Amino acid sequence: METGNAVKLDILSDPICPWCYIGKVQLERALAKRPDHPFVIEWHPFQLNPDMPREGVDRKAYLTSKFGDRADQIYGQIAQHFDSIEVEANLDAISRTPNTLNAHRLIHWAGIENKQNAMVDALFKANFVEGRDIGDRETLADIADSVGMDAAVILRLLESDADEQAIRDRDAHSREMGVNAVPTFIVASQHAVPGAQPPDLWLKVIDEMLGAAPQAE
Repeated sequence: METGNAVKLDILSDPICPWCYIGKVQLERALAKRPDHPFVIEWHPFQLNPDMPREGVDRKAYLTSKFGDRADQIYGQIAQHFDSIEVEANLDAISRTPNTLNAHRLIHWAGIENKQNAMVDALFKANFVEGRDIGDRETLADIADSVGMDAAVILRLLESDADEQAIRDRDAHSREMGVNAVPTFIVASQHAVPGAQPPDLWLKVIDEMLGAAPQAE
C-alpha cells in the first residue's frame, strides 16, 4: 500500500486486559488475510487500574474486590472464550495483578525503536500465558531483551521516572475524550470501534477502505 493511502489505527489497550489480548489476535487474523491493508498501527496507554499500588496486589484478592462472588464465573467465561477462538492463555498461572504504568512506558519506548507490536505481544504472552509479573522492573527488562531492546538501558529508565507523567497524561486525555473501556480502536482519528471485534468485522472495514467488494472467506 502506498504511504499516501495509509490509515492510522490507534489502539488503546492495557496489557492485563484479556479482551485487549483477544482483540489484538482477532485484528491480526484479519490483517493476515489482507496483506495489502492500509493500517499503520500505534498502541496507546490506558490503565484499567490507575490507582493500583505500584507493587500490584494478589490476583485473587483483586478479583474478589472487583467482582465479588462472580469472579470465578466471569473469568471462567473468559477462559472459555480464549479456548473457543484458539488463543493460548493460562489464566490460572497469574498470581498477581500488576500496576501497568511501567509496562506502558516500555510499550512507548518500544515504539521509538519500531518494536511496539512485538513488545505488546511479549507483554500479553508474559501475563496471560506465562503468568509473569509485568509490573516487576527486572521482568520488564527481560521482556525488553526478548524483543531486541537493551535490557540494561531499559532497567535504568524504569528505575527513573522517565515518561511516567507523559503516560499518565495520555491516559487522562483518552478518558477526557470519552474512552472508558478497552480495547478501543480508533480508525483514521475519526471512528471509534470498541471491544474485541471478530476478524469478519475488520475484513469488512479493510475492504471498504480499499474500495473493494467484500471478499468471501
